[in-house]
Amino acid sequence: MLVSFSVENWMSFKNETLLSMLASREQRHSEHLPILDYYRRRLLPITAIFGGNASGKTNLFLAINFAKKLVTLGTEPDEFIEVKSFALDTDCRKSPTLIRFELLTDGKLYEFGFKVTEKEVVEEWLIEILKTSEKLIYRRERGEIEPGRDYKGDKFIKFVAKGTRENQLFLTNSVQQNITHFKPVYNWFRDNLILIAPDSRFGLPGLISRRNERLEKYINENLFDFDTGIERLGSTEVSYKRSSFDESLIKAFEKELRGDEEQQFEFSTPLGRRLITIKDGNLKVEEPVTYHIDSNGRDVRFTLEDESDGTLRLIDLLPMFFELTREESQKVFIVDELDRSLHTLLTRTLIESYLATCGPSARSQMIFTTHDVALMDQKLLRRDEMTVTERNDDGSTELISFNEYKDIRYDRDIRKSYLQGRLGGVPKIISAY
Repeated sequence: MLVSFSVENWMSFKNETLLSMLASREQRHSEHLPILDYYRRRLLPITAIFGGNASGKTNLFLAINFAKKLVTLGTEPDEFIEVKSFALDTDCRKSPTLIRFELLTDGKLYEFGFKVTEKEVVEEWLIEILKTSEKLIYRRERGEIEPGRDYKGDKFIKFVAKGTRENQLFLTNSVQQNITHFKPVYNWFRDNLILIAPDSRFGLPGLISRRNERLEKYINENLFDFDTGIERLGSTEVSYKRSSFDESLIKAFEKELRGDEEQQFEFSTPLGRRLITIKDGNLKVEEPVTYHIDSNGRDVRFTLEDESDGTLRLIDLLPMFFELTREESQKVFIVDELDRSLHTLLTRTLIESYLATCGPSARSQMIFTTHDVALMDQKLLRRDEMTVTERNDDGSTELISFNEYKDIRYDRDIRKSYLQGRLGGVPKIISAY
C-alpha cells in the first residue's frame, strides 16, 4: 500500500508537495478504511484528484511513473536521467528533483526516496519504519553509499555499493546483483504499483487467453450490465502472415519457437491489437473481438475498432477493478483521467463497487485524477479522499485536501462551493466581453 508520496522540483511541483493516504479523524465512511493494527494507522483506499486543466494533475501521475521506471528499468551507462525540473525558476533548473515514498510491503513500512539531477543520483535512502522508531537500511550522500547497522559487515553489499554508477539507483543495482535484502521494496514498484494513462490499452493475455475464468466472467457481466450492447468478449485466430507484422518481427517470433514453455506477446499493428502465443513450437495469432446479438438472437462479431471510445475505456479499466475487488489484492493503481469517455453514472458505479469491498483488512488502493465533479460527493467519498490541484501565480502546483477546509460540513454541497471557486482547483477564465 502507498502511505504517502511527496515530490519537489518536478514539472509544476516547485515546492515539496505531499499526497497523503493517511486517514484523518473523520468518521464518515470509516467502515471502508484499511487498518494497520501494528502501526496504529488508518489508510485511505481511494483518493480522487480534481482540478482545472493545466493545474498539475497529470504531472503527479508522471512523477510517480518516472520513479517507477527509474527503480525498475534503471539507466544505461552514460545515459541521462530524464528529470523534468520546474522550468519557471532559474534556481530550480539547477537543483535536484526530490521524490519520496512511504509504502507498505510484506507487512513492513518503508520510506524510500532519492534526489536526482539529469547526471547523477545526489541522495538516496531506504528506511524501515518501526512502531515507535526508524531503522536505517542504507543512505547515499556525496557519492558515498553507507549501509545501515544490520548490513555494515556485509562485504558484498559494500562491493556492489562501490560499483553503483552515479546515474543509477543503488536499490536497482543491488537487485540486479542478486542482493535480496532490499528486494521487497523493489518488487513493490515492479509488481504492485500500476499506472494507467488515458491512452493505456488493455492487457490482451488477461482478456482473451481463457486462463482466468473469473476475470472473463467479471468483464462479460459488467459489459452487459453497463449497457454496452456487448454479449461477451472473445477472440479469433488470424494468419500471422496477414497480420501486418514486418519480416524482422516474424523472424524474432520464430526464434522463440524453439522454447518449450508457453509465451505470450501483445502487439499493435495497423490492423489493430494482436495477441501472439508461442507453445510447443507453434505460433498462434489472435485478434480480440466482441460479440453482439442480432434481432434473430444470433451472434454477430465486431472488431474492437468498431466499438465506441467509452466501451474501449471500460474494457481498459475492468481488469483493474477486478483486481481491486479481490480480497487478497495488494495492488496500488494510479489512474490519470479515470472518467475519460465514461458516463458519470458508470464511473460512480465502478467506484462504489470497489469501495463496497474495502474494509480493515483490505490492502488495495486507487488514486485517480478526474474532471467529473459529480464524483465530488460526500455520500460517495470522505473529505480526506478528495483533493484539488491549484496552480499558483508563479505556475507551481499545490495539492489541497478537502479535509483542510474546516468549514466544509458533512452535509454541505461541495460541488457548488467548488464550482463557485471557493475551494480552488477551477480554471481562472478571463472573459473577453
